[in-house]
Amino acid sequence: MRAPAMAAASDVAAALASISARLAAASARAGRAAPPRLVAVSKTKPLPALAAAYAAGQRVFGENYVQELLDKAPQMPADVSWHFIGHLQTNKAKALVAGVPNLACVETVDSAKLADKLQQAAVAAGRAEALGVLVQVNTSGEESKHGVAPSDAPALATHIAASCPALTVRGLMTIGMPDYTTRPENFLCLASVRDAVASALAVPPSTLELSMGMSGDFEAAAEMGSTSVRVGSSIFGAREYPAAA
Repeated sequence: MRAPAMAAASDVAAALASISARLAAASARAGRAAPPRLVAVSKTKPLPALAAAYAAGQRVFGENYVQELLDKAPQMPADVSWHFIGHLQTNKAKALVAGVPNLACVETVDSAKLADKLQQAAVAAGRAEALGVLVQVNTSGEESKHGVAPSDAPALATHIAASCPALTVRGLMTIGMPDYTTRPENFLCLASVRDAVASALAVPPSTLELSMGMSGDFEAAAEMGSTSVRVGSSIFGAREYPAAA
């Protein structure tokens, strides 16, 4: 039974190396000094798969579900940087922040109410450092996707900066449409929103992150200025959902 586990670990390491090389090449093509951060999305993946990625040098992981992150975080090394990248219900903010001391960023803040709940949770948890947050922007206008309208992002970012001292606005996040490679407007939109948010916060646009790009479009996102890509299936293989009862 040990051989398959070793092969899986080797596959994860090889995938990480390949993706890192592709990100570096895409960044070089765009004349960028450095590639974006790689967030390894480990949703539905078992702990040994995460351990294999960690052994290969990966330190930033992303999870979509609160309970899954609460289960995994204590079993992984303390120097892992966790990003929450799924839709977060306000009533789960306290459990998430309290249960994951090394939570580095919540990438999906889409309302002042959620920001306020995270503020309260961060204070209650006694975090030594401010919790990073990204404002999620629905750049495609699809009803099935969460996020604020592009025009509402500056107001939400301003609210967080003014009213949530235990949080820090690190930038913006979006989920591009599936056919991004032929329709780049979602990523172009996020870059434009960053300019508006930077103006509202009176900071240089370069200080705000752009989290955009997933397994199907991370190279294009890197070329268009993404500072953080969220890649899951290209590292760990297809997601493994439990069978329905």
